[in-house]
Amino acid sequence: MGMPGAGKSSIGKRLAARWGMPFLDADSEIEQAAGIPITEIFARYGEAHFREGERRVIARLLARPEPIILATGGGAWHDPVTRAAVREAGALSVWLKCRLSVLLRRVAGREHRPMFQNADPRAVLERLMTQRHPSYAEADITLLCTDENPEVTTRRLAEAIGAHRPPARMQVALARGAYDILIGPGLLRRAGAEIAQRVEGRRAVVVSDAAVGPLHLPALREGLADGGIQLAAEILVPPGEASKSFAEFERVVDAILSARADRRLVVIALGGGVVGDLAGFAAASVLRGLPFVQCPTTLLAQVDSSVGGKTGINTSHGKNLVGAFHQPRLVLADTATLTTLPPRELRAGWAEVAKHGLLQGPLWDWCEANGAAAMQGDAAALTHAVLESCRLKAGVVAEDEFESKAEGGRALLNLGHTFGHALEAECGYGGELLHGEAVAVGLGLAAEISARMGLCSQEWPGRVREHLREVGLPARIATLPRVFSATRLIARMKADKKAREGAMRFVLLRGAGECFTDSSVQEDAVRRLLVDEGCSE
Repeated sequence: MGMPGAGKSSIGKRLAARWGMPFLDADSEIEQAAGIPITEIFARYGEAHFREGERRVIARLLARPEPIILATGGGAWHDPVTRAAVREAGALSVWLKCRLSVLLRRVAGREHRPMFQNADPRAVLERLMTQRHPSYAEADITLLCTDENPEVTTRRLAEAIGAHRPPARMQVALARGAYDILIGPGLLRRAGAEIAQRVEGRRAVVVSDAAVGPLHLPALREGLADGGIQLAAEILVPPGEASKSFAEFERVVDAILSARADRRLVVIALGGGVVGDLAGFAAASVLRGLPFVQCPTTLLAQVDSSVGGKTGINTSHGKNLVGAFHQPRLVLADTATLTTLPPRELRAGWAEVAKHGLLQGPLWDWCEANGAAAMQGDAAALTHAVLESCRLKAGVVAEDEFESKAEGGRALLNLGHTFGHALEAECGYGGELLHGEAVAVGLGLAAEISARMGLCSQEWPGRVREHLREVGLPARIATLPRVFSATRLIARMKADKKAREGAMRFVLLRGAGECFTDSSVQEDAVRRLLVDEGCSE
């Protein structure tokens, strides 16, 4: 499908010839069925009558047993009934997207078409683009067409169809609603179409950081524009954990309010976990709650922080101590963004994947077998890691959205985090120790204390640490570039938001897939472990 002049028939015929398939044109089929030209159908009966006949003809063509190439009229895909029929038929939809300047040259001399009769072609095309582009953006594939040779366009389209893989979709089913997680490459350019199907508003603000913005904002801008979403503001924060602060929170909130915020304004987080937590907390706070969309661009955010609705900022007392539960309306995990990650950031994200493996069981075996390949950028391995991590987390969040279960539940997702958050807080959130690096060390410590308590076999601490080392993560406190005080770390752990009445709370393990929460670990045991691992008293 596409605008008048996009080349639907010319490219469709060439593609059909290339693949040895029948080519059908919906407009020609309508004229043949009616026995009169489309211009006369419009003149005699009006557009509503034409669209109803168009629906019937396209439904008949979609029901044919053999595969076909079908070019629809420019307005057919704009009809929600027709769009639904195409999807239900399992057909692959392609938008041939052209710039206005290209279309103007191509429609010159088409005054015989009903919409161009006695009208200015530029004005007609601009009006139709505003009306139709948001629905065209829902197509499975978008191909930008220029004035190149049609054979070149046909070849590019054939390659795009051959390479197309639909995004993985899963749902986080909550008692008060549900939302989708989409995983796959190219999702930022589909953002407008996906968001428009799930929220009422057509205005958005994007919160990103100064490192991510130049890399991925252009694709998101184009995707939002195609879907009819007006970008009211772009808010950039400095990269790094230090941006999860009261000062940056205030600045983001002020920028959102300055964009004439109402309760239909969509807040979009484009970046890693820091941006997602900060933007989500701002969305939860402005006007007591704005719709919120996560577009995570780091492995850590795609496998963990973007799913579940935990938002917040850090304080001098510890990590994520001020925040809110505010679920996104949609998570778009564009796996193509992972190719732009620095290696250190990619490795840091793997710590959360390893954590999910230890919680789930079979995923841990997969991590041990595929972690090295994933850290080398293997796209299939990274996509599998994101998909399975989201599947695990979606199930846990659905059962315990607000982490209210006395034991187990969502608290299990904090495996390694009691130690990790204390290490992060001691380092001051300035980038010396990334969240994932701290979690990696925390996973090793959680396995070690579990073994010391006789809960798991003595092989587990070594097995966990060996895998972390294999993917390039720090596995022990002694490998970190500073000496930590056991007393200070314990004080941090007692102040952690998971602590109960000053008692430290840990997630321990009997083995992969057998983790549980425990508040009975003795302080002396924790102190001995930390000192043995290289901490001062």
